[in-house]
Amino acid sequence: MTSTLLNDAVGQTGKVAERGSAPVKTIATWVADNMDGLAIGALVALGIVAVMLLIRLAGSKMLAGDPECRRWRGIIGSVLAKTSMFFMVAAAISIVVSYAEVHAKLARLAEILFIVAAAIQAAIWAREIVLGVIRSRIGDDPGASTLGNAMGIVRVLVSVAAFAIAAIVILDNLGVNVTALVAGLGVGGIAIGLAAQGIFSDLFAGLSIVFDRPFRRGQTIRYGGASGSVGTVERIGMKTTRIRSVSGEQLVIANTKLLEQEVTNVNESRVRRIWLPFGVIYQTGPEVIENLPNLLEQVIGPMKTVKIVRCCATAFGASSIDIELVYDDRSTDADTLAKHKSLIITGIMKLFAREGIEFAYPTQTTFTAAPDGTMIMPYPSVQPVTSVEPPREEPPLT
Repeated sequence: MTSTLLNDAVGQTGKVAERGSAPVKTIATWVADNMDGLAIGALVALGIVAVMLLIRLAGSKMLAGDPECRRWRGIIGSVLAKTSMFFMVAAAISIVVSYAEVHAKLARLAEILFIVAAAIQAAIWAREIVLGVIRSRIGDDPGASTLGNAMGIVRVLVSVAAFAIAAIVILDNLGVNVTALVAGLGVGGIAIGLAAQGIFSDLFAGLSIVFDRPFRRGQTIRYGGASGSVGTVERIGMKTTRIRSVSGEQLVIANTKLLEQEVTNVNESRVRRIWLPFGVIYQTGPEVIENLPNLLEQVIGPMKTVKIVRCCATAFGASSIDIELVYDDRSTDADTLAKHKSLIITGIMKLFAREGIEFAYPTQTTFTAAPDGTMIMPYPSVQPVTSVEPPREEPPLT
């Protein structure tokens, strides 16, 4: 009886050991059958992981040279430095599985793992590219631009958009019907856009100012046409742009309204063309008028940034021969332009006083005629005054 029970226990133990060793034998057999493929896959995976690590190291060095991502070198370095180890491991597993004959479920699991890792990594790369480009557009003073002020909001929006797309790609590859999800997100986005239409319109207008760069902070602009306002841009905000007018006031205008108007960037002009009209009396000789450009060169010549374009007679005025002086000034500072113009005006006054040339001003000459029609005015000299009234008779003395 005892021996029988002992034999049964030994038999059961043997069966359990056999069943436990069966998976090990199966795995060993599979490894032996796929030794070449596993070896090749492992070598390829190790090589790719090593290359990714080297690329990530190179990206870190590139980013160290431009940590603020002001240039494309820093942007590319930031993207490469964000390559995650999870993506490298998932890629390595997928490569090894592709070289060996594995069970369909295991192959599907490796494929899902790679899809998840690739989608997340692509979202990280896309986010870094977008944020890097945005940072490169901010400039040296992040607090003075739209993107510098809105960088936190922009980072959140870009991250949400990138990872939302990654999540949709992952769910779609897992067999989930994402049509309803995308439709719901679209409806929600439309509702939010309509609710904050004014804010988003000004925000995107500010972004277009920064990206298109019709003007920058510190530049002088004129908006609203020739008779509009002139000032220096102090700050490009999320919703408004602040401009310091030439008279000292701060002008605040919505970004959308600003872009709807004609904007002239004064700082981008290479030269400023100035018109200076004046008039000389009719007694001025024609040879003097013809020689005016040479005479005025004595005044404008010493100014290095000023060059005469023309100086000529333009019209016969009511009281003068009208002259127009046109010159180019390469200075862009308003105070310097005003100073040069003042020097030219005072220089012309001194030159005309020295040359005996008279400026014209509105005058009228009156001619007086005698009863017989003889012109009696003006006289070249003072004439004696005679009375035209009959002498008064004195009353007789009594």
